[in-house]
Amino acid sequence: MSENAVIKLSHLEKSFGENEVLKDINLEVSKGEVISVIGSSGSGKSTMLRCINLLEIPSGGEILYEGKNIQDKSVKLTEYRAKVAMVFQQFNLFNNMTALDNCVKPQMIVLKRTKEEATKIALEFIEKVGMSAYVNAKPSQLSGGQKQRIAIARALSMNPEVILFDEPTSALDPEMVGEVLEVMQDLARSGYTMIVVTHEMGFAREVSSRVIFMDGGYIVEEGTPEEIFKNTKQERTKQFLSKVL
Repeated sequence: MSENAVIKLSHLEKSFGENEVLKDINLEVSKGEVISVIGSSGSGKSTMLRCINLLEIPSGGEILYEGKNIQDKSVKLTEYRAKVAMVFQQFNLFNNMTALDNCVKPQMIVLKRTKEEATKIALEFIEKVGMSAYVNAKPSQLSGGQKQRIAIARALSMNPEVILFDEPTSALDPEMVGEVLEVMQDLARSGYTMIVVTHEMGFAREVSSRVIFMDGGYIVEEGTPEEIFKNTKQERTKQFLSKVL
């Protein structure tokens, strides 16, 4: 595992019954990298992300976080998930809580912060994502883009080392996609380590340090945005890009 690697996937496999969804995935993610994972639906992108966060238990291989196997009994899952936070497609906010409480409660429960400390941190990140005017709103009063920005603020409030984004814009109306991508671009510029499963090729091309193309449960090709979008080597990647660009 190289010195800067935060996460390393080694021969990762995942099957659901007879269906092999991930086949021998090997990947190292370095501190400060922004990795975009692209590919058709069903190629294994979201499953890989869910394995990294142990929302799915791998069928084989290892996931190392800072050199330690995350399936080791000594790893506390809640603490690990605070370090490797996830932003979901469907926001996963608590509907009975205000935007502020959605960002405060997880800190108090997992990180044992006082309400005062957690509130201060939450307000800082809610401001960062441009949602200060909505701290007392319930999710039902927010648009999809606003909910997603609160979900991002909630993840940031846990002071994560890595943020996983699982198609964070795919449930949004087209005009709301931009506001969420802008927040993510800002995070990338701030030096956050991010793994983003996305259909937004503009984001993958402009913001990523590395792009990974998955197909049929394999990583077929990986490289800089320049290498993937302009000098594609694999025929399958070319086919995919010709359809989506």
